[in-house]
Amino acid sequence: MTAHDSVLSTLAQLVSIPSVNPNYENGSGESQIGEWIYDFFKRNDIDVEKQPVLPERFNVIAKIPGKNSSKRIVYEAHMDTVSDRGMSIDPYNPIIKDGHLYGRGACDTKGGLAAMLHAIKDLAQHSARQMPEIWFVATVDEEYSYRGVAEFCDQYSNFDAAIIAEPTELQVITASKGLLRFKITTTGVSAHSSKPHLGDNAILQMLPIINAIREDTIDLELAIHPLLGKATCNLSVIKGGTQINFVPDHCEIEIDRRLLPHEQPDATWAHYQKLVDRVMRHDPSVKAELLPPLLTDSPLETDSEENAVQLMCRVLETHQLPHRPGGVPFCSDASKFGNLGIPAMILGPGSIDQAHAAIEYVKCAEVEKAAEIYKDFAIQYHSR
Repeated sequence: MTAHDSVLSTLAQLVSIPSVNPNYENGSGESQIGEWIYDFFKRNDIDVEKQPVLPERFNVIAKIPGKNSSKRIVYEAHMDTVSDRGMSIDPYNPIIKDGHLYGRGACDTKGGLAAMLHAIKDLAQHSARQMPEIWFVATVDEEYSYRGVAEFCDQYSNFDAAIIAEPTELQVITASKGLLRFKITTTGVSAHSSKPHLGDNAILQMLPIINAIREDTIDLELAIHPLLGKATCNLSVIKGGTQINFVPDHCEIEIDRRLLPHEQPDATWAHYQKLVDRVMRHDPSVKAELLPPLLTDSPLETDSEENAVQLMCRVLETHQLPHRPGGVPFCSDASKFGNLGIPAMILGPGSIDQAHAAIEYVKCAEVEKAAEIYKDFAIQYHSR
């Protein structure tokens, strides 16, 4: 079996282990795949430990001592996936066909995970002079609320560079949007629908709130980031009423707001609080409440002139791949490293268009190439 075959064999084994985030339907969690990864490092005589995060959920941390202990880089990939519900293929039967490996998590993000595992295994046997200290962490909970990477970054923060495996088709990504998710509620008075004047319709109260958000969203188009484009605000869910012959006494909307690097979740949430307050001052009949955020994530923006980014660009050029830094609209674990001032990059095999899909797959050649890129970056890092 060749080295490339072993990377794909590892990917097939990772895909065959269900690791749906337990907050989603059919969520078995990451413990089984975490044990497999832990044993992988043990079999290869690499220093490894489990970092508890939540009950029966742990990160797996591996370390390779550096010949240049003054430099330290970290590779990171998450173990959890979204639900397998609605898939039109067998989610845990990793079939290779026409150069693609199919299955839940193949793209997001077990392809990058397998590539990193084999890069770390090869680096542990490498004798390059001045190679930095190398860490790898497989995290839990990326698909829900980032608690795995948050726990890791709370304990370990002294890194000179971070590479996060997400599907980017092997493009180096230095910017990603942040996230703010929140709810707004309105409260009315229930009554029989034949006498609506005796009640107070909470759905009608919500209309001026929605209109204000719609007008506010138009202003987002004025700011355009060179790698990320425009910020977005999506009214994703609306709920209200009990049955057709009641005046509804409650209405609720859920908002998904994507942030540009000049925006932060706390300040953005405060902006919407002011918007709701303004609507209620203008119309005292509106009784609305902006609830605390459901989920937040800061944007990522790593300077493209950072030495680590420039090195990655040179590595990609050596592999005859596009080597201009780019941006993505989705969130990932990368921003948590960026928040610590660590130059963070997202790079991995697969396309985000196949992530979470009914037919999820990753290109085998990209997985093989990713392992080479991750390894070459570490070997050449001492010359930065």
